[in-house]
Amino acid sequence: MSLQREYMVGRKPFRTLKPRHKTLMSNTLTLPDSTWPELQPGWVWLCGAGPGDPGLLTLHALNALRQADVVIYDALVQDCILEWAPQAEHIYAGKRGGKPSAKQRDISLHLVELAQAGKRVLRLKGGDPFVFGRGGEEAQTLVQHGVPIRIIPGISAGIGGLAYAGVPVTHRDVNQSVTFVTGHDQSGETPSSLNWQAIAQGSQVIVIYMGMKHVDRIANALLDAGRPTDEPCAVVCSATTNDQKVLESTLGALAKDIDDSGLEPPAILCIGRSVLMRQVLDWQGMIAGDAPRDLDPLGRGRPAESA
Repeated sequence: MSLQREYMVGRKPFRTLKPRHKTLMSNTLTLPDSTWPELQPGWVWLCGAGPGDPGLLTLHALNALRQADVVIYDALVQDCILEWAPQAEHIYAGKRGGKPSAKQRDISLHLVELAQAGKRVLRLKGGDPFVFGRGGEEAQTLVQHGVPIRIIPGISAGIGGLAYAGVPVTHRDVNQSVTFVTGHDQSGETPSSLNWQAIAQGSQVIVIYMGMKHVDRIANALLDAGRPTDEPCAVVCSATTNDQKVLESTLGALAKDIDDSGLEPPAILCIGRSVLMRQVLDWQGMIAGDAPRDLDPLGRGRPAESA
């Protein structure tokens, strides 16, 4: 029996993949021999937790989890990651568009208060804290209040999440640039400062974070700027988790296909011909027993190893 459920939306499939085996993540992992930094009282470490799969956590993040007195974590942080910090107080500070959530100012000042109280504080954010994660704002607040910080990068969903869907953000036969865009600004609206004409004409592949709410406006802006209606697109929801779903569409049909599918955030949108590579690189589908749909989706007419 296939472990994969396939749904047809606008004649394009999206899939929910379930793992063949569940592997328990050990909370007693041993860090390799090295000189690991010590999280001192009164410090705040801002750390990326990656896009969801706990296996994508960095060793520096694991080192931080084991030392923290307090972990303030976001909505995209998996519960099993927090199990690596059983000694710490866990404080939820998740923010989801359109839903009640903590105010950014309150989160930043709470970090200051905890550090000034002598706590060893770990601020754990989904993806990378400096990629549309407001990590810069929190770090600046801490420094302005005299709180010492360390930044621990994480794998961003715009790269790692697409990789789990079999979509490379760069592929030599497709693009020499990629543009990362946020789908909303501080007010929750589509960013008015973005020059969609320049984005559409300046980058072969566009990756959009938090774009589900305004996907119709975004797609129309790109179409108006000259992007083709049949340009391949992918939507990756709950990327790298067991709940990951992938929708393939085209720019002209993207908004309707998302609406028909019932997919919900969190999601990454990818627009560009690199999405075609999913037809040969859908490694999760291959693990589930599917054959690649097209070994030469770009129509090169020669083996991949040939120049």
